[in-house]
Parts: sequence; C-alpha cells; structure tokens
Amino acid sequence: MHTRPLPRAHYLVLAGLSILLFTAGYFAALSYRVSNDRSSLASENAILIQQLASSSEAFAIERETASSTIAELSSRLSLTAEELDDIEGDYRKEKNKNDEFEDQIKKISGTVGVLDKLSKTDKELLQKYSKVYFLNENYIPSNIKQIESTYLLPGRKSQSFHGNALPYLEDMIEAAADDDIVLKVVSAYRSFDEQMQLKGAYTQSYGSGANAFSADQGYSEHQLGTTLDLSDPITNGPYLSFKNTEAYTWLQENAHRYGFILSYPENNTFYVFEPWHWRFVGEDLASDLHKDDANFYDWEQRKIDTYLVSIFD
Repeated sequence: MHTRPLPRAHYLVLAGLSILLFTAGYFAALSYRVSNDRSSLASENAILIQQLASSSEAFAIERETASSTIAELSSRLSLTAEELDDIEGDYRKEKNKNDEFEDQIKKISGTVGVLDKLSKTDKELLQKYSKVYFLNENYIPSNIKQIESTYLLPGRKSQSFHGNALPYLEDMIEAAADDDIVLKVVSAYRSFDEQMQLKGAYTQSYGSGANAFSADQGYSEHQLGTTLDLSDPITNGPYLSFKNTEAYTWLQENAHRYGFILSYPENNTFYVFEPWHWRFVGEDLASDLHKDDANFYDWEQRKIDTYLVSIFD
C-alpha cells in the first residue's frame, strides 16, 4: 500500500512550527537565564552596597579618629612651639646677660690693661717743662740709646735719644730723604748737668739775654730724651735761618705723622722762635695738634695727659 505523500505546503507548515517551537524554547531559556543573572546581579549589588556602607562607616570612624589625632598633635605642636618660644626667650635673656657680663669683663680688662700700661710709661714724657715744671737732677730716661752716626750732622759728637722714640725719628729722617730732603740731628738728649753747663756758657756770653733762648737746668725738654735739634747740611746748626729751608717746610707738613711737634713756634710765650727744636709726643697727640693748628703749650696738661698711654703706639 502506498502512502500518499503530503503536499509541499504541509511540509512548510511543519517546518515553520518547528522553528517557532525552537525559538520559543530558546527565548524561554534565555529569559530564565537573564532572570537568574539579574537576580544574581541584584544580590551582588546588595552585597556591594552593604560592603560600601560598611566601608564608609569604617572610613568615617577612621576619619574622625584621624581628625582627633591631628587635632591632638596640633595642640601638642602648638604647646611645643610656645615652650620653644619661652625657651628661646630665656636663652636670649641669658645671652644678653652673658654679653653684658663679657663687655664688663672686657672693659675691666681694658681698664686694667690701660692702668698697667700707664704704670710702665714715664709720666714725665708729656709734661710741660719749659718754665712750667721742674725736672730734677736725678731724672734720667729709662731707655736711652745712641743715635747712629749716619743721622747726625757731620762733625757733631755722638748723641742719644729715647729708645722707644728712636724708630720714629729714623723713619722721619728716611721719609724726608725719600722726598730729597736732608735732615740731620744737631743735638738730642742732655742730662741735668749738661744743660747746666750749656746755660752757664750762654749766660757768660749773653747775660740775662740767654733766658730768651736757653732753658735752665731742670726745665729743658732735652733732659726727657725725646727732644732734639734738627738742621740740614746747608744751615749746619740750630740757627734761625733754618726756617727758610725746604727741610723746615717739610717738617711743618710731615713731622706730626711721626709723632713730632715744634715746641717753640713763632709768637710763643716761652722762648724765641726755634725752628730747629722738635719734641716727640706720639703720633696721636702730634696729629691732633696739627689738625687743630695748636701749640703743645696751648693745651691744658689734663688734656695732654690722656695721650700718654698711646705715646709709643
């Protein structure tokens, strides 16, 4: 018996139904899977939200704790800064006290040093002896040295000068030579007895007129050992004509730089003008007298005495 084949249309219907059934099953399975995945995602989201909430809470706690710690540290740092300020203030006070104390020590040391220096310096060296103070016959400079012959006027006997002032004299004569000026020593230190003999000789020759240019023994600056008569080879002695020489002009302009002053300038009230007679008083005093255009004997002794400590500096 032969089965009759189905018409072509029936096959198409059956095929369509099969496709519909497969598609419906696929979408049903897909829908189920999506539903499960959504449920799983929702669950995971809930867990994540819970974890985030827990983390946020923990972070908030930690932040609060950190803020509290920072506040505490800030407070401690502030206190420490104040303590440091207090300590620094105390240190400054102590340092100022120490500085003041050190200054006092220096002043005391300086005063002691000055007093010690003064005690070792001949107090006679800046006294006014020309008809003012008397230098007794027993006075001899503590440090007297012979002047080298090269500094002496030719034909003169040996001369001596105060050892501490001698380097200043040598420097002055050599500085003059550098300027083509020839300065020579005529006479320097004279003892009490030498001055007495010299004054006696002048008195025999000039009578009372000798008092105008020669000091009595005990009143001569020469006895100090810091005074000398200067001249040049042309003038060749302690003569008034020395005032007209280039050597005298040089001394007027430069002698103070080496501590020397002209004791008896023109119009002084002690002796006649003696352009040859120069006395060592120290650079400080000589320079100040030169600056003020003043004479040694015009200043008060009390003012002059303040220079004694630096006479050989």
